[in-house]
Amino acid sequence: MPASTSSEEDRTPASTPLRPVVEALEQMTALDSAGKTIGKAVRDRLRPGGFKDAISGTWFGHAVHPPLTDVVIGSFLGASLLDLLGADDKSAQRLLGVGLAAALPTAVTGVNDWADTEIADEAVRRVGLVHASANVSALALYAASLTARRSGSRGRGVALTLAGTTVMTVSGYLGGHMSYVRGVGPNQTAFDPGPGEWTVVGDSATFKDGEPHAAVAEDTPVLLVRHGDGLHAIHNRCSHRGCSLSEGKVEGHTVTCPCHGSRFDVRDGSIIGGPATAPQPAFETREREGKVEIRLSRRG
Repeated sequence: MPASTSSEEDRTPASTPLRPVVEALEQMTALDSAGKTIGKAVRDRLRPGGFKDAISGTWFGHAVHPPLTDVVIGSFLGASLLDLLGADDKSAQRLLGVGLAAALPTAVTGVNDWADTEIADEAVRRVGLVHASANVSALALYAASLTARRSGSRGRGVALTLAGTTVMTVSGYLGGHMSYVRGVGPNQTAFDPGPGEWTVVGDSATFKDGEPHAAVAEDTPVLLVRHGDGLHAIHNRCSHRGCSLSEGKVEGHTVTCPCHGSRFDVRDGSIIGGPATAPQPAFETREREGKVEIRLSRRG
């Protein structure tokens, strides 16, 4: 019996209703001036250190912005559902209050993530600016809704909440586009950990003590540094935003990313300082017949 095939009607469309809108935003050069100014201002104020590590999620193991958005969106959607179900207005007011309270830390973490990416990605710069503007508009509507409810105008409050939810839905789509299509947030080495078998990356004589050296193992960029205790190798693409670590500064066993200041131990790829949230894949090294070979570390 022949295998069944999907009809044209059953196939997932290549485009979604909002995709043309997003593509138009990505081409909107008029947003660049404001985006560059805001991005630079954020980066100037959020220098590498304890606070930036905290809002980036270095301590958490991945970005903290996505789980915070769940609190905000969940609270506001909960209020809308209670309105639709005709529940007691006090409960909806409490949920609106929770969402508004959680909005500030959520916004701070989101702006931080965006500012570290927009400098190298024009599409992210433009979409992120609209995403933030939509969020501000939605928050204004929710705040007005809470004010109206507390003054006894529940009907007006319900209408404002529904309007806020409409704007938030569009904003959420833009946020998802930046994360899942443009790759803002995920570990940049996740889909390219490196070769599992011994692979030649260069001549032994090429690698000088204390100097960062870039090489390629199959298709994986590799950073190699020779020290008195041996030759060390880690993934050269920074897990944070994909910058080349070989262009950074090496001090002892520490390499500092030239883009955002993340620091890694070249011996095992572990994070010494953020804003990176994922360690670098580390490689075992060996020297045979004048050649340096590496493979993905099998330790641990």
